[in-house]
Amino acid sequence: MSSYLGAQTLNTSGSGWTVSVPAITEAGSNYGGTYASATNAIILSGTLPGSFLNLLTNGAARISMRYNPVVWNNALHLYAKRSGGTATISGLCLGCSATVNGGTTYIEMLQSPDTALCTINFSGLLGLGNSVAFSGINVQLQITGVSVVIPAASYSAQVVFTIGPN
Repeated sequence: MSSYLGAQTLNTSGSGWTVSVPAITEAGSNYGGTYASATNAIILSGTLPGSFLNLLTNGAARISMRYNPVVWNNALHLYAKRSGGTATISGLCLGCSATVNGGTTYIEMLQSPDTALCTINFSGLLGLGNSVAFSGINVQLQITGVSVVIPAASYSAQVVFTIGPN
């Protein structure tokens, strides 16, 4: 079964993100607390083959996210939101359409379980050689909780995206 589903792909690209926190220069001051990346810090694209599409009974796949802490403080919270994104169906398909939906406001990312970022919805009568290609899903990250009460350190986490049935 795993090899049957192994053909769907989710590619990531982008510039990454390093938060630059300004120095505190006056006693009693605190950091702004919330920092956001560029709107295209991460760009998602990929393909859903017909074998995968046929298993999706409700006509939608979900892109989910979570983070793996490398060096982390639990007072920090990660969020993500999506902008843009296109989806197209190839192959023989009658009345087909595909769209990227949801995730346009910040959603908190957890270590576990995975949190839904957006869905790729498709409709129509699938025929032969179908697949859905999606691209240009820009992901903006946000971190909150930055404060003088958190020990000074370089914190990092790995963001993991998965795609599966909705």
